[in-house]
Amino acid sequence: MKPMIDLKTQYLEMKDEMLGMLNEVLDSAHYILGAKGAELEKQVRQYNAVNEAIGVASGTDALHLALAALGIGPGDEVITTPFTFFATAEAIMYVGAKPVFVDIQPDTYNIDPQEIKKKITPKTKAIIPVHIFGYPADMDSIMKIAADHNLKVVEDCAQSFGASLNGIKTGSFGDAGCFSFYPSKNLGAYGDGGMVILRDHETAETVRMLRNHGSKGAYKHECVGYNSRLDELQAAILLVKMKRIDSYNAKRKQNAALYTSLLKDVIKCPVEKSGAVHVYHQYTLQSSSRDLIQQRLKDAGISSVVYYPIPLHIQKAMEPLGYKEGDLPIAEKAAKEVLSLPIYPELPEDDIRQTCAVIIDFLKAGR
Repeated sequence: MKPMIDLKTQYLEMKDEMLGMLNEVLDSAHYILGAKGAELEKQVRQYNAVNEAIGVASGTDALHLALAALGIGPGDEVITTPFTFFATAEAIMYVGAKPVFVDIQPDTYNIDPQEIKKKITPKTKAIIPVHIFGYPADMDSIMKIAADHNLKVVEDCAQSFGASLNGIKTGSFGDAGCFSFYPSKNLGAYGDGGMVILRDHETAETVRMLRNHGSKGAYKHECVGYNSRLDELQAAILLVKMKRIDSYNAKRKQNAALYTSLLKDVIKCPVEKSGAVHVYHQYTLQSSSRDLIQQRLKDAGISSVVYYPIPLHIQKAMEPLGYKEGDLPIAEKAAKEVLSLPIYPELPEDDIRQTCAVIIDFLKAGR
């Protein structure tokens, strides 16, 4: 079966450099909060043109600690999208706040700013837009809504490292940007990892304290915090890949362009609006024949994945919130129809053409 992503091929290309970097960490005998982590934070900070970057243990923790540092807590409401990975809502619930789901845009699959406006109440304290599949949400509209209603904005950038809107990188619009370095991400570690980027120094200091048991050092604890530190081995791996991130994203875009050129006349393909730079963490199609297409691809030995089959508002874990099927119809329709194809920098052109041929043959046959 041809894979969704080939991490081994990527590793072999940089094996010697990677092993050299890992040996530096091992020789240093400094594995937590050391020089590699500090250097990665510096590079991510500069790359995104922000004042602060703090490495944490995962993308989920990045969201959790950002919300906590911004003072979001029990009794508060946070508006977000139902069309995302579960961690987005999970982080809201970790701080004791209530997720409020609103529908998505049918073309980008990102949260719809017009729907955000309808759900703001006196309890609303923040918005979490998700740059789904690597495509930037409409941050200009979202930031205006936030300013008008004095709301915090925490960007979920788990899938969008390097994406931008009108020249501004995702994660640098709001009060905090939260990244995941899960291995399959555009910038991926060889284990879990994450990062929070911010402009405000005081909030950043709170995140640093929270990630390290509520301590600023010397065993003095200002509050009850968490154990959420990006370790030196993962930071070293990410430093090697950081040099290549723009090249990786460019190759993803090149592969996506080939997919679109071959498929645009037969199926709904991803959009790229003026000013938006998509980094194609996923290349996602939409069709009412999704399940049949997926089976045909499987028969041909080609992987594909549904991201995401059940919107968050109708997940069992969210039942206490009182949503029901039909409440957010665009997200629900997308969940029944989307299909993500293999997309990674090293993906061979012949594989893309074969995948497209299977889809085109199926759709033109009308079955």
